[in-house]
Amino acid sequence: MNARPITPDDFPALAAFLAEDESHLFGRPSRVGVADVTAWLTGPDLPSDSWLLEADGGIVAAGWVEKHESTGVAIGIVHREQRGCGLGTELVDRSEQRLGSLGVGRIHAVTLAPDVDADPLLTGRGYREVRRFWEMTIELGDEPPPEPRLPGGLWIEPFSADTARAFHGSLEEAFEEHWEFQPTPFERWWERQLAKPDHDPSLWFLVRDGEDVAAATRNDPERSGGGWIGAIGVRPAWRGRGLAKALLLHSFREFHRRGQRRVGLGVDAENATGATKLYESVGMVVDSEQVVWEKVLA
Repeated sequence: MNARPITPDDFPALAAFLAEDESHLFGRPSRVGVADVTAWLTGPDLPSDSWLLEADGGIVAAGWVEKHESTGVAIGIVHREQRGCGLGTELVDRSEQRLGSLGVGRIHAVTLAPDVDADPLLTGRGYREVRRFWEMTIELGDEPPPEPRLPGGLWIEPFSADTARAFHGSLEEAFEEHWEFQPTPFERWWERQLAKPDHDPSLWFLVRDGEDVAAATRNDPERSGGGWIGAIGVRPAWRGRGLAKALLLHSFREFHRRGQRRVGLGVDAENATGATKLYESVGMVVDSEQVVWEKVLA
């Protein structure tokens, strides 16, 4: 068994490894691709925060961690034919040791819901389930989606450098009440956006009400086999007026224009703002589910 950090050269093989695992667990073709792996591994410091376990020239397990303020996120995947051999325990050990050295107080381990083999491993190590997230998707037809409608005096416009701070501020305010929200200063947020290999602000849109930015959506060109709604939020004072629906439809139309016929997003299954019902109202359905497990470090 060989253990080493993940490198960018591994991304195609790692994408295939993750896709095979997802296909097995969900019983349908996976949409994980190199674009997804590249996006997920842009944040972690790969030499210190990632692990690739190999045997006979192939990947048998992989994992990585990322620190978010006082909380660490841990991902680990073991090939189904290698489960029960201690590889999952090794990944958990590595994740906890690394995140502990970074000074985090809590760890959030993320698993795919059908991966029931992970449940006893994590509960046995002191983790408890704290949240579930859905990936919701829509398949667009040949005809463009309907045009969005907004209340009088409001309009949608593309992101620009002049609106960058207001755009960021509107999303920060919109997500303040969400589970585990941690504010991000503009400079750090902007640096992270620029570091993304597929950074494309031509897919970002906002709703203006005079000088105010009332709502915004930050989209990515490709995730999970289609266009991706990376973040969408409406400031509290403007909620209940159809702004989020308008931004969704506008985004769908832009993805459709670019040739994307599938669009997805991630959402907290317990979202308090009614987002899941909104997404269902525009034709989106639950495609997959993730589980978040939490452990408080001593």
